[in-house]
Amino acid sequence: MTHRLLLLAFFVLVSAQAPLLAKDAVTSSGKPNIIYILADDFGLPDIGCYGSAYKTPNLDALAASGTRFEFCFAAPLCAPTRAMGMFGRYGFRTGVTDNGLGAAATPQGEVCIAKVLKQAGYATAVSGKWSDLEYLVTPEDGARWGFDEFMIWGERWEEGSGRSRYWGPDYNHNGKIIAGNKKTFGPDLLHEFAVGFIRQNRDQPFFLYYPSPLIHYKLQPTPDSVGKKPDLHADNIAYLDKLVGKLVAELESLKLREKTLVVFVGDNGSTKGAHTVHGRPIHGKKGELNEGGCRVPLILNWPGTTPAGKASKDLVSITDFFPTFTELAGGTLPAGVMIDGHSIAPQALGQPGKPREWVYVQLRSDRYVRDARWKLTSAGDFFDMRDAPWSEIPVPAETPDAEAKAARTRLKVALDGVVAQDSNKNSTPVPESQPEKKMKNQANKK
Repeated sequence: MTHRLLLLAFFVLVSAQAPLLAKDAVTSSGKPNIIYILADDFGLPDIGCYGSAYKTPNLDALAASGTRFEFCFAAPLCAPTRAMGMFGRYGFRTGVTDNGLGAAATPQGEVCIAKVLKQAGYATAVSGKWSDLEYLVTPEDGARWGFDEFMIWGERWEEGSGRSRYWGPDYNHNGKIIAGNKKTFGPDLLHEFAVGFIRQNRDQPFFLYYPSPLIHYKLQPTPDSVGKKPDLHADNIAYLDKLVGKLVAELESLKLREKTLVVFVGDNGSTKGAHTVHGRPIHGKKGELNEGGCRVPLILNWPGTTPAGKASKDLVSITDFFPTFTELAGGTLPAGVMIDGHSIAPQALGQPGKPREWVYVQLRSDRYVRDARWKLTSAGDFFDMRDAPWSEIPVPAETPDAEAKAARTRLKVALDGVVAQDSNKNSTPVPESQPEKKMKNQANKK
């Protein structure tokens, strides 16, 4: 009995010190630069190391020398996922539960992760697609969100206008509109801006939010496409992979690689292309509240710190990036703000951490909770997820399976708890009027 008590005391002591151990590890390594790459409409079937038919050698190399998370969950559409990542909060708290609702989140009503990192001593920038959110037009807007600099896509873009998100898009560079040149591939300009920001801030910690427009439809040939009828899906995946490889090479040339955490994640499931993982069709796609719509690839890579070649089965939510980046940066979570994310900083540092017991996913008024094996929806549908992402096996409410019954009860408590918070939350702040300089932003079409 004495030995058991001593063993129990040891585990309690180790658990209590886990956050301190994580903080000590960051302190000894220095504050990492953080590059958060968010790929558009990039799901499990689009990345080689998750069993895709497509070739992604640079992303595969990141996974091989870093940690790949097999169970990361986003919302199944752009805007809700981006809000979850920037604010660390579920959609019902920010009001961003669907595309076209990005204006519900304002810099007066929400604290952006860039602002937290800025307060922690980081230089901050965003390069890419901000258009699913709002209120980033002037340098003053950037400061309100916490960004020192920005190069964003989405200005003056309208469906059917002939303007592309790829060839010749308009960008807003620190408040100045850069008119598109149809001979220029837009993602290359975003890459140049990102690299320039890194070079300018190589001597201090920096945070680069890099939400690429790749590989959102309607796709066009890339500078590397050949032939009259190229496979545009494969070509755009390859170009995204190429840009990631160029970014990593730049970090290496600046001798910043071991000082930098690179995070690569998709914003929702795939839309078109080959929807297979390890040769089997997956269940669902973008816009659907199932595994194919919500489960996304996630890679963390910080050489010498993040475990190499590890495939983690820990559950992760996009909301988790907010507290993770805050902890790694030695920052402070905003007071009086309900943060739904759970830090995975310990896992980034090679420690067990305290993995989530379940994840919560929402689109509009529909929602579900899922643990490692089971899934319960707000409609009361219950699924065995042992064959996910290929299938979700319905389990009847009257099942005699004791494990399934216990899991349904457990997940119902979790889901009811979240729904109760939704019902009792303070009303979402009414979005402020758009600044007069704000150009029409077709957010619901992004």
